Amino acid sequence: MENESTFVAPEGVYSVTEEHKPGSFGQHPITTAPILYPTRISAVTVRFPATKSNSQGLAQLLGGGNREKDYKKEKAAPAKEREDGLSVSSSETPDEGTSPDVSNTPVPDSAMSTPAMPHEQLNNIFFQTPAGLGKKKTFARPKHNMRTTSSTFITRVQNTDNLTKGLHSKQGETNFVFYNLAKSFIWMEAGSKPKEPLARVYFSAYPTCHDVNLTTVSPERIDVIIGFNTGDLLWFDPVSSRYGRLNKQGRICNSPCTAIRWVPDSPNLFLASHADGTIVVYDKEREDGVFMPQEPGAPPSTSSDGNSASSHGEWNPLDSIFVTMPPWHPVTVGGNLSSGGKSEKEKTAKNPVSHWKVSRKGISDFVFSPDAKLVAAISEDGCMRIIDTVTEQLVDCYASYFGSLSCVAWSPDGRFILTGGQDDLVTIFSPWEQRVIARCQGHSSFVSALAFDDIRCDGRTYRFGSVGEDNKLILWDFSSGALHRPKLHTAHHQRQSMTSNTSLALRRRGESTLYLPPSGAFGGDSPLPRYHPAPSRNEVAVVQPVVVKHIGTDMLTDTTFIGRGLLTATKLGHIKLWIRPLAVQPRHLRTQSTYRRNSQVDAVL
Repeated sequence: MENESTFVAPEGVYSVTEEHKPGSFGQHPITTAPILYPTRISAVTVRFPATKSNSQGLAQLLGGGNREKDYKKEKAAPAKEREDGLSVSSSETPDEGTSPDVSNTPVPDSAMSTPAMPHEQLNNIFFQTPAGLGKKKTFARPKHNMRTTSSTFITRVQNTDNLTKGLHSKQGETNFVFYNLAKSFIWMEAGSKPKEPLARVYFSAYPTCHDVNLTTVSPERIDVIIGFNTGDLLWFDPVSSRYGRLNKQGRICNSPCTAIRWVPDSPNLFLASHADGTIVVYDKEREDGVFMPQEPGAPPSTSSDGNSASSHGEWNPLDSIFVTMPPWHPVTVGGNLSSGGKSEKEKTAKNPVSHWKVSRKGISDFVFSPDAKLVAAISEDGCMRIIDTVTEQLVDCYASYFGSLSCVAWSPDGRFILTGGQDDLVTIFSPWEQRVIARCQGHSSFVSALAFDDIRCDGRTYRFGSVGEDNKLILWDFSSGALHRPKLHTAHHQRQSMTSNTSLALRRRGESTLYLPPSGAFGGDSPLPRYHPAPSRNEVAVVQPVVVKHIGTDMLTDTTFIGRGLLTATKLGHIKLWIRPLAVQPRHLRTQSTYRRNSQVDAVL
């Protein structure tokens, strides 16, 4: 029987086994601050070793063996550790020109001198897989201790008792959950008893978004990037309670941070989007540089501060993005553009790695393709843009059916993109075919969040979930083969169909990431436009929901799937864990692979 804590799906009954409510455990009075930004959640699975051959090993990795020495050093040199919120250097030292002490920290490859290369060939900088990091065996850790900091940005840190000992005693797979609430950021363990947060950090600003690096996650470290309404960014390792700051006081961009994503398979690169329509590429191991992005429409020459970008007349955000290269970029330093007599100190690699002006309105969210070669970014102007991260160019721009877009997700196999927004619809795009293939009708208000269920996506059928301001959790299933292509009659649609088929063929052969036909390929003098208006309702297939579940009275703001089930969050920070059903298929259809798939626990995107 379905009730407030259960719902029935085709594969069985989902039930709530865990809830975290504001006020269910002791909270600092600062949480009385108004909740101006929605709660966002993320989850990650950490695999702890099953046996502990050396009882001191993990404690030393967590800093337990040197905790007392580190504390004495920090007390002996408070000036070096001090971060009072007035400095503008991400190195957190009074002298912004002083480099941080990296004697015990691996030097990032991105900070080393790199050969000159065209700006269109950024793969040596942008895509840094662990295998491509040379002989470096360890990754850099945040520099500053959160428990002893004098920062005014961090107002309080509250850890559970014996945190290090508790982590050291864990074995097997453990699910950790992170979420923001008002001016606090919470780290919890899914399934923990008692349900008390492992750590809660209070700030003077509002956390608005965050992301966990799945490349570096281990029992010894969890790299989290947190964005704030002030534009500040915080690199945080909750295991060691250490942190570093980037874009301090909005030095690079002072607009509120709207979304953050680590570059897949990169230990140090991430992207942050802002409410001014920009996406900035950062390296967590670099300091903030003195940087002023070039304004669209400026002459295509090197500006007085060394910045450079391509511009040809009036900038059209529906046809291109505007890229500003920092003065320390390889092209600016020693490539096609003059270095302008910059000193070696000014040529040192700093943040940002790159700066993209994507829209004249705020970026709501963005997501990487599985191979990290493309980014799908949505904005308040009602457009979804697909950006090639290697060439830093706009590939396609799709208009929403109505209003702005608020959430986006990319399927695990890269074939489909989902968007949701103010049109109360979930739209399914095929980037390979460059078209809208379906719309999903079921929400009666704005769609807040979307997520694919990796366990139930097998390349033929796909499962995803959505939540909205109508307090509905909806599960959807669709099959790519069941979504028929509507009849197209206009010449424009015929050209688009030919382009899509050619693009798909090239994709299957692996010859090209994307296909843009040459000028005159279809009888015209100009190439096909990148902008695609929204098709009418009778041109697109409609998908109906599988499950519609009303949850409480508080606005739902986020959802994500984990191996055990799915998580939902409300604006007021009410988190629920819905466990998957034990039986996902009728008995005569069950297979061993089905059981293995449903028992698998993977890291969440």
